[in-house]
Amino acid sequence: MSNIGLLPPMSTAMVLGEMDLPAGTWLPWHEHDGHQLAWAARGILSVNVGERHWVLPPTRALWIPAGVVHRTGATAQTVLRGIYAARDRCPVRWPEPTLVAVRPLLRELLEHLGAADLGDDARRRAEAVAFDLLEPVDVVPITVPMPSDGRALAVARAVIADPSDRRALADFVQHAGASERTLARLFLTECRTTFGAWRVQARLRASLPLLAEGMPLTAVSRRIGYSSPSAFVAAFRRAVGVTPGAYFGG
Repeated sequence: MSNIGLLPPMSTAMVLGEMDLPAGTWLPWHEHDGHQLAWAARGILSVNVGERHWVLPPTRALWIPAGVVHRTGATAQTVLRGIYAARDRCPVRWPEPTLVAVRPLLRELLEHLGAADLGDDARRRAEAVAFDLLEPVDVVPITVPMPSDGRALAVARAVIADPSDRRALADFVQHAGASERTLARLFLTECRTTFGAWRVQARLRASLPLLAEGMPLTAVSRRIGYSSPSAFVAAFRRAVGVTPGAYFGG
């Protein structure tokens, strides 16, 4: 684990960094001394905090409090903007990672704050507005804990490899080398949920990069094993708290 993006001494509350991430790149698990707003100016960003998972097109960012261990990756060619906020100068006090809407005004303001020739007074004024524009999106993070027992892990990996696979748990008995009852118990004890509920989360996680890329709902639904877009949207809303459109902001 590393501690990257350390905040240098500064007279203002924010410092901005930029990194190009090729598709498939994952940064190692790390934490920051200051708060971070992880945002993709272009491309699609993924963030993991423990078992929680977010996928972020440019319309969304993730507020990551100081000291929270996380890792960041890219599902497409991505320009990662790390906006770091000093704890002693930051008015935002969110204790948990929080999805944030990046509307056009906030986007333009973040671009403005990235200008190298911006004076301290102008920067402070822009920062004050930027903090005011941080609008949380109330969602439940998608969580896909992996079992440690090799028999249940074989089932989990098969589902992740093909989310559209509609086999019941009983159909995995031969593949896993364990009875249906044993597999059901392993998911309950090691993943803290039933196999059915776990598979829903795995399917929804698989849907996030597809939705972020703009794939139509019909194609996403089919790709992850739902019979219709309405069934997929209903499952997404039940699990996440909002529709896919609300999650990604249009």
